[in-house]
Amino acid sequence: MNILEFAKGELSGWGKYERIIFPLEILLITLIAIYMKDKTAALISAICGICATITAGKGKISCYMFGMISNICYSYISFKNAFWGNLCLNMLYYFPMQFVGISKWKKHLKHDKQEIYKTALSKKERILYFSGAFLLSLIGYFLLKHFGDSNPLIDSVTTVLSIIAFILTVKRCIEQWYLWTVVNGLCVIMWTVAYFNGSQCFATILMWSTYFVLGLYFLHNWNKEIKNGV
Repeated sequence: MNILEFAKGELSGWGKYERIIFPLEILLITLIAIYMKDKTAALISAICGICATITAGKGKISCYMFGMISNICYSYISFKNAFWGNLCLNMLYYFPMQFVGISKWKKHLKHDKQEIYKTALSKKERILYFSGAFLLSLIGYFLLKHFGDSNPLIDSVTTVLSIIAFILTVKRCIEQWYLWTVVNGLCVIMWTVAYFNGSQCFATILMWSTYFVLGLYFLHNWNKEIKNGV
């Protein structure tokens, strides 16, 4: 498949309202971030992160390409704000996992359009994943607190849940959207606190707020597709 065919596939399958709302959403966030005089890294991270979430929700492989750029920029602003859990998560886990995601998703594309088949976990798998998330979040909290993290509880929970959610993303499981919703909501709180403490990261707050809304939207869409066997 050449670049032109790939681009054509990535641009196919979008709904009428999605073609209008998603670009306007990105434009609005960009304008607000510029008006608020945000850091360039925060703005790029926000734009690419939102693009990654939108394309992931549509089951498009390009989500991982946007994700790589977002990871690098988000790692930088996490470092500047002493969110060590989020820094390690993005550089040591998210970034290399983007390549794994591309490899896995390429094997499960629909023939009629470049979108993945969606799946769901069994009840037993759900219990194992969510129990593990609770235990690891508790361990992470004490570790981050020991190393002077500026918000160890939220940083630990978001880091652990993000790791598990990304695994479920690669596995194409709908349960990822439940975890992303929790992560996104907590990250809005974490970065809002950082903003009021002097960090120029308003675009990052907008980014996570947008993630939260998009997560709910795609949870609904994936649930509908799985029930209809699409």
